[in-house]
Amino acid sequence: MTAGSGGAAVTYAWRGTFSDAEVDALHAEAFGHPPGDEPWHDRVSRLSLGWVTARDDDGLVGFVNVPWDGAVHAFVVDTSVALRARRRGIGVRLVEVAREHAAASGCEWLHVDLEDGLRDFYLGACGFAPTGAGLVRLR
Repeated sequence: MTAGSGGAAVTYAWRGTFSDAEVDALHAEAFGHPPGDEPWHDRVSRLSLGWVTARDDDGLVGFVNVPWDGAVHAFVVDTSVALRARRRGIGVRLVEVAREHAAASGCEWLHVDLEDGLRDFYLGACGFAPTGAGLVRLR
């Protein structure tokens, strides 16, 4: 899947190839923490229904992970878009591709937890409905 909206064309892939280093760097940039040495590929390969990558001519510009319960519930986590590629609809398209593939895999529900600053993105642009949820900080 290729889409361009202002700037270079972006190619989206369900279960697309990536290196641990490039997802770690993208995640660090998106979430404002130092890069680490995370085993991204091993983790998502074992625990997720899939993931979506977004690439342009310069490399990885987007990633979203879609873990699931093995049945009807899937979850959108780690939605990340490179700073250089924001405001081009990449995040929305990442979630759309995740939604399409979760549905095609038989999932009935796609969940997302979000911070208040992301309400417009997830509830507006991505079409999620607000729900009541609970959260316990474990550490």
